Amino acid sequence: MSLVRKPAVANRFYPGDAETLSRMLDDFMAEAKSTRPRPKAIIVPHAGYVYSGPIAATAYATLADAGDSITKVVLLGPSHRVPLRGLATSDAHAFETPLGQVALDRGAIERALGHPAVRIMEEAHAFEHSLEVQLPFLQKELGAFSLAPFVVGDARPEDVAEVLDLLWGGDETLIVISSDLSHYMSYETAQRLDTATSCAIEALRPEDIGERQACGRIPVKGLLETAKRRGLRAETLDLRSSGDTAGPRDRVVGYGAYGFY
Repeated sequence: MSLVRKPAVANRFYPGDAETLSRMLDDFMAEAKSTRPRPKAIIVPHAGYVYSGPIAATAYATLADAGDSITKVVLLGPSHRVPLRGLATSDAHAFETPLGQVALDRGAIERALGHPAVRIMEEAHAFEHSLEVQLPFLQKELGAFSLAPFVVGDARPEDVAEVLDLLWGGDETLIVISSDLSHYMSYETAQRLDTATSCAIEALRPEDIGERQACGRIPVKGLLETAKRRGLRAETLDLRSSGDTAGPRDRVVGYGAYGFY
């Protein structure tokens, strides 16, 4: 029997009703219209949509009209619920959201499983939000695509970089890294730290990103290593915090959106 991963955070991180969700995404995209070129890779935040959705939309807006050319997505995000070593992928046939099902790219997943840091681990995906919240954005912008999902735990950035190299592909493949930035600092402190993180990302300097700077720092660092080797440049598309969107300013979470060209 085919395994389908059901939504775990619909009605909590984003609307569980397809029509309401679609309308919210349309509003985000209308606000975030972009004239930037289409990136090879993006870094996007993964909080509830009322907090980080507008920031994520600035990256996804660069994919407008890319549905005919991007057919594969490699998606990595940090584990929030299940401790694990390495990278966990899934044996599922599809991941489901209120907007429908996304087929998993079994060929890409099998190639990744050839790396010693990668394994099948369904429990790492079952309740994880860092990947799930990206799927409605991708469905809205790309339409049909196949997905290679990875929850990243205690792994070396070099392992992430090697897996990305295995799945890099050409223009048909988009790399998506899911990560928030600083957590639960004052608005001013978060601004300073998140600006430093953005500088490190733009300079492709993974060694300058510390533990307090990004919850998805390991996949972010892996992408930066790969981007440096492949001669990509990084650009900050948006940098805000929950204090700018829907929360108080005494304890904020930082959100950044970045494109790699």
